Amino acid sequence: MDRSNIDKIAHTNEDRLLLAKLWDKVNAGIRKNIPANTCFLSPREQEMARFLFGEPEGLYAFGGYPEAERKMLVFLPDYLEESALMEEDSPVVCLHCTFYQEDSPSHRDFLGALMGAGIGRETVGDICVDKGSCDFFVTSEIAPYILQNFTSAGRTRVHVQRIPLVEAHIPAPEVKEIRDTLASLRLDSVISSGFRIGRNLACQYIEAGKASVDGLPCEKPDKPVAEGMKISVRGLGKIQLSAVNGKTKKDRISVVIHRYV
Repeated sequence: MDRSNIDKIAHTNEDRLLLAKLWDKVNAGIRKNIPANTCFLSPREQEMARFLFGEPEGLYAFGGYPEAERKMLVFLPDYLEESALMEEDSPVVCLHCTFYQEDSPSHRDFLGALMGAGIGRETVGDICVDKGSCDFFVTSEIAPYILQNFTSAGRTRVHVQRIPLVEAHIPAPEVKEIRDTLASLRLDSVISSGFRIGRNLACQYIEAGKASVDGLPCEKPDKPVAEGMKISVRGLGKIQLSAVNGKTKKDRISVVIHRYV
């Protein structure tokens, strides 16, 4: 761990400010041997934090459940086990919303309502919407405010209550399976296939900085994509290169792509 690495890792002033805040929070906990946590971080921010901190003992990336996309960094002193992350005094709180099923509010409705209530994005983790309910994760500090003031998502009235993290309901993601053959596993080829757009348009999205691979921005259309990688494109959505099945008789690569819907 070396604070001077912040300037090497950061790409923007916003990155520098964020990394400095993360450093102050985590380092204070380590020095004093007391619990400490950051705000929720995007996959890209988590990757920067990994370069900054390495993997010191007692430091965990935690978002409320194992497959969480947005996670906070949590330092646990040597007198606490990792299981403390799931207990009642965890820095992550799960809020369970119920609503009239036919209304079907979306992830965007919930996120927009939270932001519209003045709640910072960094205090909100994953938002998991299902039929008739939504479980979402927030920092323990903001949870009481949300419980008192969050009453609707879009035009849908909701009832909110706190539940234990172990009771969180994470619906299986809905995906559309796409089977295709590609000339190569370049990023622009995978995006073109996964979103059914032309390769030139895929290049434009990438070069405009709208694409990320496993949470990290990428502006190189020829970046190789490996099996299992997730790709997000702003304005289009998210896909995953789920399987690479080898070459066809025409020397093209057979792939399976999952598009999240």
